Amino acid sequence: MHLYLFRHGIAAEPEEYDTDSERPLTKQGDRKTRKIAQRLYDLEIQFDLILASPLLRAQQTAQILLSVGLSSKITESAALAPSGDIGDWLKWYKQWQETGSRSLVLVGHQPDLGNWAETLVWGRSQDALILKKAGIIGLILPETGSPVGRSQMFWLTGPKFLLG
Repeated sequence: MHLYLFRHGIAAEPEEYDTDSERPLTKQGDRKTRKIAQRLYDLEIQFDLILASPLLRAQQTAQILLSVGLSSKITESAALAPSGDIGDWLKWYKQWQETGSRSLVLVGHQPDLGNWAETLVWGRSQDALILKKAGIIGLILPETGSPVGRSQMFWLTGPKFLLG
């Protein structure tokens, strides 16, 4: 099972909006995220599902991934909102795994995505992995049992390496 963790693109500054959930991607964030999504498509990466945070900037990022043909389906998950609970996601993942799907992308926020990657690889979060906006972490999760502490990282890249 391939799991990709994709941080939302560049978003408007927090002080420009009443709530964090309303912050959209900036024009630059939209443009760069589209270029990165197209590069992933060119690399023949496909997702069985895009699972995204309910916050606007993550939803917009997920729509961009969908629009270039990386997947045909988006589902919203409160577990991917800032400070979301990986335990809630793990329960969802266990059920989703039974569908036989092989590739999933989570669109969310930092530091959560970096911390989740650490938990899945090392069994605990160390606040060491920093995922840049529109950056990607790729993990291989075991086919059976809990993925916590048993996953392998195969990809960690910031956006500049895909913008070429």
